[in-house]
Amino acid sequence: MVSHVTVPAAQVLTTLPDWVTLVRAPNPGPMTLDGTNTWLVRAPGGGSVVIDPGPLDEGHLRAVADHAPVAAILVTHGHEDHTEGVVRLAELTGAPVHGAPVRENVDVDGVHVESLATPGHTKDSVCFVVRYRGEEIVLTGDTILGRGTTVVAWPDGDLGDYLDSLGRLAAFDGRPALPGHGPALTDTAVAARFYHRHREARLAQVREALDAGAADAAEVVARVYADVDRSLWPAAEWSVRAQLAYLRRESHLPPDGLDAT
Repeated sequence: MVSHVTVPAAQVLTTLPDWVTLVRAPNPGPMTLDGTNTWLVRAPGGGSVVIDPGPLDEGHLRAVADHAPVAAILVTHGHEDHTEGVVRLAELTGAPVHGAPVRENVDVDGVHVESLATPGHTKDSVCFVVRYRGEEIVLTGDTILGRGTTVVAWPDGDLGDYLDSLGRLAAFDGRPALPGHGPALTDTAVAARFYHRHREARLAQVREALDAGAADAAEVVARVYADVDRSLWPAAEWSVRAQLAYLRRESHLPPDGLDAT
């Protein structure tokens, strides 16, 4: 039986590189964990690149703006807990905004930020591979979290895309993962492989639930996510609907199968 994951998918990173700063937003909750992580990368004496300004919270945004000068504002995807504060932070700092999905690379004072398309959690999800002084980190947004697993936010999210994105991230062995929520992890590839195995195991459970007579997505959730707090069942249903769509596309369900709409 695959159980609900509440722990980190890889070892926690205890010390950030000295050119990386975390400013965590005060918006903790079941979906945001400890709050949204706003990351800043900056060469000494250079301009800050801000990733995911977070919610529209004046105190949080001013704390981010204090790391002036801010040279660029980037977002990993369009969910409000990552983007609601974008406009206000741009007002406070005068920095240009690179909206989701970001397809270009950004270079600021020797810090190189490369966009990596990682759809799945949402259609517009990207990660950022950041290089400075021979070090490399991956800012993973909600594609990989610091604790627990990620919701595939159907219908915008797509499980097939998500599995492909995890395969892409599995190439980043030994590079720290700096997620949109939760603690930083030591190894992006380890976390990506764990997530991939977990998703495959959940798919097997969904197939078993269907074979046992589950008639709709809600019944699948009740069987497969029975160990999950019921307050999270609506989010689990997003993932189940994404799983059903994936199974249908892979011909594991009849064309007119369960929850086709």
